[in-house]
Amino acid sequence: MTKGILIAGTHSGVGKTTVSVGIMAALKQRQLKVQPYKVGPDYIDTSHHTAICRRPSRNLDTYIMGIDGVRQTVARTSADADIMVVEGVMGLFDGVDSTEIASSAQVAKILDLPVILVIDVNGMSRSTAALLKGYSEFDPDVKVSGVILNQVGSPRHAELVKNSLPDEIPVVGEIPRRKDIEVPSRHLGLYMAHENDYNTEEMAAFIEENVDLDAILELAEPCSVPEISDVKEQKADVRIGIAMDPAFCFYYQDMFDAFMCQGAEVEFFSPMAGEMPDVDGIYLGGGYPELYAEALENSKTTRKLKDLAADGLPIYAECGGLLYLCRTYEVNGRVYKMADVVPGNTHMTNQLNALDYTEAHPLDRNFCSHNIKGHEFHFSITECDRDARFEYKMLRGKGIQDGFDGLIEHNTLAGYMHSHPATFPAGKFVQKCREYNRR
Repeated sequence: MTKGILIAGTHSGVGKTTVSVGIMAALKQRQLKVQPYKVGPDYIDTSHHTAICRRPSRNLDTYIMGIDGVRQTVARTSADADIMVVEGVMGLFDGVDSTEIASSAQVAKILDLPVILVIDVNGMSRSTAALLKGYSEFDPDVKVSGVILNQVGSPRHAELVKNSLPDEIPVVGEIPRRKDIEVPSRHLGLYMAHENDYNTEEMAAFIEENVDLDAILELAEPCSVPEISDVKEQKADVRIGIAMDPAFCFYYQDMFDAFMCQGAEVEFFSPMAGEMPDVDGIYLGGGYPELYAEALENSKTTRKLKDLAADGLPIYAECGGLLYLCRTYEVNGRVYKMADVVPGNTHMTNQLNALDYTEAHPLDRNFCSHNIKGHEFHFSITECDRDARFEYKMLRGKGIQDGFDGLIEHNTLAGYMHSHPATFPAGKFVQKCREYNRR
């Protein structure tokens, strides 16, 4: 079994991502095969992991995927790696609705991984010991095996902190303050990997200098996962186009894998560049269409989508994809014409309008026969026509309006909910593409 560690924080903003990608970069620099993971429903951190490790980073989320789904994903993707590095989410024990579900602690327990706790020591010294005591003893089943001190002000500051800490939990890193190493953020989180110009070699050298990688490798333990048989993909007989460019970049690698396992070939294309491949179905993920609204308005792809949708081409769209398929999209007071596939208009706001896990009950069983779990995170508001048809009644989450999500038009489904193949009916979507292909 592959050995691994889970890097957690005391709370959001302590530097988990910077530390995690730095450790990944340093281990990769040592010629190790590093399999990255991210706890929770995150698309942005995984883009950094993937860029550095040159292996797709996978999400581990027990709310969306279930415990078995998390363990099977790790078993399926880590076998040929030298080490797996899991980046946590929020604070170590933060889960859904004040429970441990989908928390870093729960993932550490079900995978039997040691935790390296990142503590931002800016503005404190001996109080760090009280913090560590609480985190290390709160749940005896969670193994806090090492500590990384972040935002250390000086060698004297580091000495004061370390002298107060218990000997049984080693300090494996003392990271000084350095703004140019941090990954910048914006309204939906950090910048994506393709937008960052940080120097991977410099980051790796910085971590090598300030973190005891040998000690971390010693602390790593074999991951507890089930044996899994090889999954044979069906011979591809349909092709699904997946929008992939700066406007549409929020995807789970597991969704691509699910399509391919069901007999689909995936082909990436750029709506911003006006591309439209010869495909049997389209998947439009989330991203930042608000930053590229003018390019999308002028794109040949935008003008072609309405006719393709009316012809019955299966289209599935999430969040940013939904906004793109609406008639108009208002950003900073300017109204842009979009694809006009679904009966709605969208405008961006300056406030967060939804951030939560979701659960949706399908109203049209032709698409799905079971509840779907996912998440929503957006700053926009979509207003629909009175006769708009919805696929989902939201059991958890806001959806588009009045507790409903998933606009249906022709063979198109577009909603705010981001889904995962653990519950999303990938097989049914591929079959719809197959039926369209056979006309």
